[in-house]
Amino acid sequence: VHGRTSRNRTPGPWASAADEPLRLRKGVAWFGRAAVLQVSGQQSRVSRMDFEDYRRHDAVGLAELVARREVGAGELLDTAMARMAEVNPKINAVTQAFADRARSEPAAHGPFSGVPFLLKDLGATLAGTPTTMGSRLFADNVAAADSALTAAYKAAGLSIFGKTNTPEFGLWPFTESEFLGVCRNPWDVSRTPGGSSGGAAAAVAAGIVPAAHASDGGGSIRTPASCCGLFGMKPSRGRVSFAPVGEGWAGASIQHAVTRSVRDSAALLDVACRPQPGDPYFLSPPERPFAEEAAREPGPLRIAVFAGAMQSASIDPEGAQAVRDTAKLCEELGHRVDEVQIPGDASAMQAAAGAVIAASIAASLDAEAERRGRPIEAGEIEAPTMATYKRGSGVAAAA
Repeated sequence: VHGRTSRNRTPGPWASAADEPLRLRKGVAWFGRAAVLQVSGQQSRVSRMDFEDYRRHDAVGLAELVARREVGAGELLDTAMARMAEVNPKINAVTQAFADRARSEPAAHGPFSGVPFLLKDLGATLAGTPTTMGSRLFADNVAAADSALTAAYKAAGLSIFGKTNTPEFGLWPFTESEFLGVCRNPWDVSRTPGGSSGGAAAAVAAGIVPAAHASDGGGSIRTPASCCGLFGMKPSRGRVSFAPVGEGWAGASIQHAVTRSVRDSAALLDVACRPQPGDPYFLSPPERPFAEEAAREPGPLRIAVFAGAMQSASIDPEGAQAVRDTAKLCEELGHRVDEVQIPGDASAMQAAAGAVIAASIAASLDAEAERRGRPIEAGEIEAPTMATYKRGSGVAAAA
């Protein structure tokens, strides 16, 4: 995936003059198809932190600067918006922006007070803004309330000012949809940032924000993190609440983040791991915060390494060498590294996972069809999604 050249590649690396925002809605600026960035509302004041200084800090570091009053939350937001204006036309990572709203809602006092943040346009909802899931079918799907995770992020002080690109319903390991357009890797715009949290990863790698919300059902945090040189971890099932939805992809999909530092990931997980009433299952918060665990010396660990390919004869030599180099580094740090084989039939596991995902998509689309009183028609969703829908409709779990 890391070397995959983006299909639908436009001539040249930048947006063309013909690219236009998809729409404007009540203070929300919409972008897509590598569109030239437009910011909704009045022109913002220019009072921002030096970008190189901004980028040297992770989210925890920026919050510390705000706490010490060395920089203001508004300055951080202006810096993030300026960086977005500079790079987003080239990578199409951010597809909705609402800076005026972020400025009008003072950041809560918390561990990330004043730190600019982006939500993936899938999973988490923000009241008054559309959650499109990368699909034209849900272009008008305006959230009535914040999801539990969004509320937790706000309570932690994060300043949410936009949403990031995703493929339709997060189905693919690249971020290209007919509705939101192609998202590109900031390291090389001819390549993919991965998916389905490609917009989040591209935004972090490009320096728009130090961390961004993401989700992972079959690699959608880990793949973009790999493609974009970030830290990405999929938490355990039940660690992060999906309230009020219940669960995603029968529990396979988990929400968290992509970050530039391990400590940001740990601290964001501390913010997010809050069981909610009605959760079908949950994991209790840890005895010690994840941020404390990430900061302490772990002692010698046993680390399993799998250097083979899951679905092909071999993996790319560059990827194989990276695995070997990482294993060697772990050994030099005093850990025991054992090469292992993945047990079971990988093809059978993939088929089973595909059935679960297809059934979940079918159940969601059937619910939308029932809500509006007519079936989902060809052209309302992309052809590969329609094929997934049809497959899922034949799985008993979709009923």
